Amino acid sequence: MNGTIRVGNLFGIPFYIHPSWFLILFLVTISYSGGLAAQFPQLGGGLALLLGLLTALLLFSSVVAHELGHSFVAIRQGIDVKSITLFIFGGLASLERESKTPAEAFWVAVAGPLVSLLLFGILTAIGFVAAPTGALAAILGLLASINLALALFNLIPGLPLDGGNILKALVWKITGNPYRGVVFASRVGQIFGWIAITSGLLPLLFFGSFTNFWNLLVGFFLLQNAGNAAQFAKVQEQLTGLTAADAVTLDSPIVSAHLTLREFADARILNWQNWSRFLVTDESGQLVGAISVQDLRTVPPAMWSETQVREVMRPLEQVVTVQSDKPLLEVVQLLEQQKLSALPVIRDNGVLVGLLEKAAILNLLQRRVQTNPA
Repeated sequence: MNGTIRVGNLFGIPFYIHPSWFLILFLVTISYSGGLAAQFPQLGGGLALLLGLLTALLLFSSVVAHELGHSFVAIRQGIDVKSITLFIFGGLASLERESKTPAEAFWVAVAGPLVSLLLFGILTAIGFVAAPTGALAAILGLLASINLALALFNLIPGLPLDGGNILKALVWKITGNPYRGVVFASRVGQIFGWIAITSGLLPLLFFGSFTNFWNLLVGFFLLQNAGNAAQFAKVQEQLTGLTAADAVTLDSPIVSAHLTLREFADARILNWQNWSRFLVTDESGQLVGAISVQDLRTVPPAMWSETQVREVMRPLEQVVTVQSDKPLLEVVQLLEQQKLSALPVIRDNGVLVGLLEKAAILNLLQRRVQTNPA
């Protein structure tokens, strides 16, 4: 998935690492091991490097714990967690769907920062109670401060940060519209993105200093992801209330199971020149299978007049279908998850409504945007 490497499961949740994470792991290890070696010369280069690597791994473990906080609350709400991924900017828990209420969305969002604050408290308490000295005290202090920074940074009220999701939940509660919450929190996220970029550019332009270069990367990350979230929310709002039946292609490629292959070939030439795959129905209109032009090649042309479509078609068990009353938003997710370009739409009784294509959804979306501009 997007070049990431699967390294196992965490509490049943698939765990991935993006290649960019290894760069950050290397930089953090080298940076902190150098600091330890300078602060505690008695450690020696090898031990300082080992402690630097251990510290880096513990820092990223804190990020994983943060994402597990989101994940466990989501799971309690019946939301499947598809994966947790570590990458250059931290971590990401990918959820199957959004929470159903603003209150549930709030608790999913706030769970991560609460875990980070809890870790900050625990590490700080260990430092006071155990009173370690030397390198151990330094490492504990760093871990505590990083967890505090992780919590506070993520509480910035702009998407895609946790604070943005909290803001989204609050706007959703006030307006009753989850998509307005996303758009508003995305705009705030873009503002913080520009602030971060500006704080990184000014020292670079006026003093030639790369001190705040990291702010530039964070700013671009906020801008891109906040903009994408706002755009996706607008698409979701336009599709809300629509079902699979609303996007069925007119004059869908449907043939009768009792047609001979010769009749099927002639009908295709006359009516469906641009189609290569067809849905097959019985005399009652129920979907029973699918046939493609390639399937004709399995039968000699001399036998086309004697062979019916039902003898060559792929049975219904091999065809992925969707119910006509299924929300169109869920259909879009299904198309993406299974990497499909089209789906047959059927009613509860199995009667075929027609074929739903990605292109038809896009056309429907364009028409609604033109009719109801945001």
